[in-house]
Amino acid sequence: MTEITDDLPARLLHEEHAGWRAIVEGRGGEHYQRAMTRDALMVVEGAMLGRNEILARFRATPPWESYELHEPAVIRLGDRAGIVVYRAVARRGDDSVNLRMSTTYLYDDGAWHVAAHQQTPA
Repeated sequence: MTEITDDLPARLLHEEHAGWRAIVEGRGGEHYQRAMTRDALMVVEGAMLGRNEILARFRATPPWESYELHEPAVIRLGDRAGIVVYRAVARRGDDSVNLRMSTTYLYDDGAWHVAAHQQTPA
């Protein structure tokens, strides 16, 4: 059993940045196919998406060109779970978004996995 240690904030922020880098590089769907739990959910404005819908959205949407994470915080949930909460700014050409986000991670089978993700316009 891997125990959550005091490096949990750094570990989960690393996971969140890895997801964003994959999105910017056009590999968001590939990354999250591996990184999500089988029953992962994403809550976005006007929709709640299951795993297949999340992956379809990555295939249908151009990648963001850049991102920034602001005001990060990590909440511990027992010995194998945590939530990363932050404000994100992402840009694509002249388009930009400012979102409040939270990602719930579970540690299983030697890796951190996204179980739930929520985003709300900031």
